[in-house]
Amino acid sequence: MRKARIERKTKETGIAVEVNLDGTGAFSIATGVGFFDHMLEQLSKHSRIDIAVSAEGDLHVDQHHTVEDVGIALGQAIAQALGDKRGIARYAHAYLPMDETLTRVALDVSGRPYLIWRVKFPTEKIGQMDTELFREFFQALAQNAGITLHIETLYGENAHHIAESCFKGLARALREAILIDEAARGEIPSTKGQLGG
Repeated sequence: MRKARIERKTKETGIAVEVNLDGTGAFSIATGVGFFDHMLEQLSKHSRIDIAVSAEGDLHVDQHHTVEDVGIALGQAIAQALGDKRGIARYAHAYLPMDETLTRVALDVSGRPYLIWRVKFPTEKIGQMDTELFREFFQALAQNAGITLHIETLYGENAHHIAESCFKGLARALREAILIDEAARGEIPSTKGQLGG
């Protein structure tokens, strides 16, 4: 099974992340940031990736370090679990409707990290979480997982719905992209013979 565990310790945060890419969407999330926990639970449930995250951060300063460092560790865990990416579908996209909101997510598990982020929030906070931190999370995740990731909210008014559609859209696209394609016969999905670089 494609599993990984990453531990990341700095003066600002202590993070432990475990993933099972061939899981059922089971999760155990504790970051100290309530709404962020809720979003990571959505990511796990709808990608069917088992995700465990334990994070202790300098929340007395703000939430930035915790959110970003979870993105770093989760991205590293996904990359480690994917290995050489042999046999994966590689590309996927999802349109995720949530009431009045529609978000499009397209990704390439390429080994070449890049984020296009076209998402605007009508509020500065959802619960106690700063909405500007969502971009930081997705940037850290894409960079460390080696994913080319495009996220665009086409329209929406409710900040909660906008954030949740981004996470669920990523989940659905990631679920498809990392599936093992039996027709690929275990080949690396690139004419270069490798992914990344």
